[in-house]
Amino acid sequence: PQPECLNVCMSGSATSCEECLLIHPSCAWCAQEDFGQVRTLNSRCDFSQNLLKRGCNAPFIENPRSGISLLRSKPLSSKGSGVTQYDVIQIYPQKISLSLRPGDQTSFEVQVRPVEDYPVDLYYLMDLSLSMKDDLDTIRNLGTKLAEEMRKLTSNFRLGFGSFVDKNISPFSYTAPKYQDNPCNGYKLFPNCVPTFGFRHLLSLTDKVDRFNEEVQKQMVSRNRDAPEGGFDAILQAAVCKEKIGWRKEAYHLLVFATDDVPHLALDGRLGGLVYPHDGQCHLNDKNEYSAANKMDYPSLALLGEKLAENNIFLIFAVTKRHYVLYKNLTALIPGTTVEILDQDSKNIIQLIVNAYNNIRSKVELSVWDHPEDLNLAFTATCQDGQPLTGLRKCADLKIGDTVSFNVTVDARGCPPKGTSKSFTIRPVGFKDHLEVSVDYRCDCSCTDFTQTNSSRCNSAGTYSCGMCGCEPGHLGARCECEEGEVNHQYLSACREAEGKQVCSGRGECSCNQCLCYESEFGKIYGTFCECDDFSCARHKGILCSGHGECHCGECKCHAGYIGDNCNCSTETTSCVSDDGKICSGRGSCVCGRCQCTEPGAFGDTCEKCPTCPDACGTKRECIECRLFNSGRLADNQTCQRMCKDEIITVETLKTDDSNTVQCVYKTENDCVMKFTYSEHASGQSVLTALKEPECAVAPDAKTVLLAVVGSILLMGIVLLALWKLVITIHDRREFARFQSARSRARYEMVRFRI
Repeated sequence: PQPECLNVCMSGSATSCEECLLIHPSCAWCAQEDFGQVRTLNSRCDFSQNLLKRGCNAPFIENPRSGISLLRSKPLSSKGSGVTQYDVIQIYPQKISLSLRPGDQTSFEVQVRPVEDYPVDLYYLMDLSLSMKDDLDTIRNLGTKLAEEMRKLTSNFRLGFGSFVDKNISPFSYTAPKYQDNPCNGYKLFPNCVPTFGFRHLLSLTDKVDRFNEEVQKQMVSRNRDAPEGGFDAILQAAVCKEKIGWRKEAYHLLVFATDDVPHLALDGRLGGLVYPHDGQCHLNDKNEYSAANKMDYPSLALLGEKLAENNIFLIFAVTKRHYVLYKNLTALIPGTTVEILDQDSKNIIQLIVNAYNNIRSKVELSVWDHPEDLNLAFTATCQDGQPLTGLRKCADLKIGDTVSFNVTVDARGCPPKGTSKSFTIRPVGFKDHLEVSVDYRCDCSCTDFTQTNSSRCNSAGTYSCGMCGCEPGHLGARCECEEGEVNHQYLSACREAEGKQVCSGRGECSCNQCLCYESEFGKIYGTFCECDDFSCARHKGILCSGHGECHCGECKCHAGYIGDNCNCSTETTSCVSDDGKICSGRGSCVCGRCQCTEPGAFGDTCEKCPTCPDACGTKRECIECRLFNSGRLADNQTCQRMCKDEIITVETLKTDDSNTVQCVYKTENDCVMKFTYSEHASGQSVLTALKEPECAVAPDAKTVLLAVVGSILLMGIVLLALWKLVITIHDRREFARFQSARSRARYEMVRFRI
């Protein structure tokens, strides 16, 4: 789809059809000769739908797409043995061809079905170092018993046998002369054993299992010096010596590796002076012994994994418990490998092999061979539960006969040199079946097949290709119609709007004394000097001319009903009308279709909310009257519901201590007092809290008043009498005191006189 903000095709400045195709998989090229407007440097590289709109006829549009072709698609088989053994198909399709345009993804589906009763080749590779003596005794009749168990799983089973110890050089083995014929010489626990050897192929794959028993019974153990064994040398030879081992093309290849110790790895051989890395080739001599054991280093894990996969071999590590973790880690590095725990004397070897076989048959994993570096591959697995698993190329827990599918998405990152052909192979790990994928690249335009040199369309001064002229040196113009002269002031003055201005306003080229304007991904550039465009006008919230006007040469031309530099101002006032029919509730003005409140404290879409306005209590009083008492000017129910949408809460006692509320009081018709508060929540909702009933005054009782008056008079009289009595008492006590004092003085004078 075309991006909304940027036209990636036009921004790429492609000068040829091939360059255009590489910019983006959605880009197309117009090869039409008369395409585009006069005096414009038209971009022939654009989205195909844009090219059609701009006048390019469909036959001239170059827009190759990716595609897929089935070259071999035989149906999947359901059975592996019998007369159809050599025609068994376990992968669908078998060969396809991809046509890839760079960056353009294409997908195809791969189906895999492990068939029933498929032939099995099992090669038993055994460690014959001294520590495996008891294991050798255990497997002397292994062939017969193993064949009986495996024939329960397949009717076509073959068995082979080989053994290994280690490289017969120091420090890996005993190399002194006295140990050459008997490495166990002087070892009291087991004084006799055979000379040390690297790998010995003993029995090619055969359905005569008695031959296996006979060959095993002939074997004797040997002895090496260090704990690690040379088993990886043996694994590689068993994998690559296909003719001598006898691997069949139409069979599962199982390689059982039985050991009780760790393996030597690449670079260990340098301890013995072996500096040459393993070459991955077969080196079995006439005696079927590994002849290069003392010439090359041990193989690396990467080489081992490559050769096993190349020859479709499932490797089964049958190892003792103490080395299980080591070999389990190796399975993560070698595809198609499993590990099972082997008893110390190999008693469980048959069940171990059967379990490993069932485990192998229950999994399908895809591998990619010869993967071209410029291709991206992505896998989605759909296993037996039918759920797509993105990023996975493996299914497990399958039953024989289950069909699984994988969606493979391919895209090319670039174009190889012309004439290059590439291919890769998709193969289920361990299967001989595979899918061959050949790849060709859609990087060329068909219009280049009609290229004309010295074309008359280019005034015989250029090469015409895909709708454009490539002018020879010294010629200019879309059709090479001008000769290039000295670029001087007079030559360029015709392309300047005024002295000192840029040539073609910096947005075009001066060709033949006239401006050819560039095309822009943002819009159209036009004008005699490329001075105008339709995308440089004022914007509102990122939208050109607010979406309510057209941009003409840098100026917005507003549609009807809109004004302003960016046409964002609506002249409509409908949205400013409040519920009472007034513009902005009479508390503001309508500007660009929105209310601008001028009354202090007013707010809301139509300035309808204003707790601090002088008329706030009066306005809300009408709602209290009509909603609670069905009275007042708005008593009509419809009017009341339309005008009064505030929440009203009734209470017994009104709280007046909230500073955020406005206290309102009014007198009712029967001289009662109604009280309520008015507040605004943070959400913008108005809330009215009112008393359930108005507060009314009660007339006093006449008898109560009379008794109160009489009681008051009596009380006042008693108080006055008490006060009068108190004053008289105080006065009498003072007079009596004076009398007593005068009487005492008179007696004193009389006594003194007598004396």
